[in-house]
Amino acid sequence: MSIIPGETIAAIATAIVPQQGSIGIVRLSGAKALDIARTLFHAPGKQVWESHRILYGYIRHPQSQILIDEALLLLMFAPRSYTKEDVIEFHCHGGIIPVQQVLQLCLEQGARLAQPGEFTLRAFLNGRIDLTKAESVAELVNSQSVQASQVALAGLEGKLAHPIRQLRSTCLDILAEVEARIDFEEDLPPLDEEDIKQRLTEVLVEVNQILATAERGELLRNGLKVAIVGRPNVGKSSLLNAWSRSDRAIVTDLPGTTRDVVESQLVVGGIPIQVLDTAGIRETQDRVEKIGVERSRQAAQRADLILLTIDAQTGWTGEDEEIYQQVKHRPLILIINKTDLASADTINYPWEITQIVTTVAAKSEGIEDLEQMILNSVQAGKLTGANLEFAINQRQAAALTRTSVALEQVQDTIKNQLPLDFWTIDLRSAIQALGEVTGEEVTESILNRVFSRFCIGK
Repeated sequence: MSIIPGETIAAIATAIVPQQGSIGIVRLSGAKALDIARTLFHAPGKQVWESHRILYGYIRHPQSQILIDEALLLLMFAPRSYTKEDVIEFHCHGGIIPVQQVLQLCLEQGARLAQPGEFTLRAFLNGRIDLTKAESVAELVNSQSVQASQVALAGLEGKLAHPIRQLRSTCLDILAEVEARIDFEEDLPPLDEEDIKQRLTEVLVEVNQILATAERGELLRNGLKVAIVGRPNVGKSSLLNAWSRSDRAIVTDLPGTTRDVVESQLVVGGIPIQVLDTAGIRETQDRVEKIGVERSRQAAQRADLILLTIDAQTGWTGEDEEIYQQVKHRPLILIINKTDLASADTINYPWEITQIVTTVAAKSEGIEDLEQMILNSVQAGKLTGANLEFAINQRQAAALTRTSVALEQVQDTIKNQLPLDFWTIDLRSAIQALGEVTGEEVTESILNRVFSRFCIGK
C-alpha cells in the first residue's frame, strides 16, 4: 500500500445499515478535497469556508443541479487534520442511498476510493501518529469491552511508544559508544564494559516486562472462548440462559434438546467472553443429534476454558468420566448443577479437579461465583498473563521477542570477550526490532499487514 502525492481519497466513514442510522459520513483527504467540496456543496448565506468550521447546506449534482441531500460540511485544513492533509467530511442523512450517491459524486470529481485503513496510513506516513498509535486506532474500533478500549486508548496516548523509544535511544547510545571505540580507539578512554552490561540488562528486563503483556492483550482483544459441556439434561442450556440473562437456548426435561452449538457474547470483568452451549455428549442413533454431538466435541477442543457440567442428583457417572477424559487437557471448571435437589458434598469427582462451582442454573444461583472463579483464573495466569496498563499485540510481541534475543546475544558476546565489531551486529538487530514496533524501522510488507485489518474509511 503506497500513497501517490496529491492523490485524493474518499470513503464512507460510518457503518451503513438499511433503515437505521441518523447520520452517514463521507470523508475525503488530499489535495482536491476542498475543490470537490466547493463543487458539490452549496452553503446558503455568508458562511465562511475556513478550517475547523461546520457549514450547513445542500449537496447537488454539479451538472444537473439535482438535489442529492441536505447536509453539514466539516472542514479541516492541512496540517491540522487527522491525515495532515486537507480533510473534508459530508455529514449526510443516514441510510444507504444518500451516502452512496455523495460518495459516487466525489469519485466522479476526481477522488479515488480509499483502501482499508488508508486514512490512518496517511496519518502515519505524514508523521501525525506512530505505528503503535495507528494499531491502537484499529483496536479501539474493534474493542469488545470497556477494558479493551482503555488499553487501546493507552496506546493512543503513547504509553507504549514512549518506553519503546526510550529503550531504542539507550541502545543507540550504546551502539554509538561502541562504534566510537572501533573508529577512534586511540583518541578515547577505554570502554566501560560494566556500565554497558548494566544498561543492557536494564533494557532487557524492561523489554521482557513489556513482552509479558502480550497474552493479556490477546485476551482483551479477542476474548475468552468458554464451552459448556456435559451429558444431556444436566442443565447446560439453563446455565447459558441464566448467565446471559436471556432465552438463547431451549430448555426442556427431554435429553438431547440442544442439537447444535448455541453462542452468547458476554463481558465479565472487562473481558469479552464467547460462551458456547454444546449439545449433550452421548452415544446416539439420531443422525441430527449425532452431528450436534460431534460439533460439541470440536467446540470443546477449540475452547480456552471448559465448564464441565454435571447433575448433583445423579453425581459423577461413567458418562461424565468419558467426557472428562476428552477435555481434561484443557483449563477446566467443574459445575455441579441442581444443588437445590441434592448435595454436592458426597459427589466423588476426580481429585485432580480443583476448581468447582455449585449452581442452581434454573434459579440463576451461583453465576457470580462462576464469574469470579473465571476472573481468578485469569489473574492467576492460568488463562493469560499479567494485567498491566497497556498490552502489546502479536506483531509487537514478535518484534520485541527478536529484541530480547538480540540483547541476550550481545551479553553473550561481551561475556565471551569477542571483539567490539561483534557487539554491533546484535545491537543493530535490537535497534531495528524496536524501531519496527513504533514504525521508525518499517517495511511496506509490515504496513500492508497492519493496515489491511482496518475498515475502509478509517
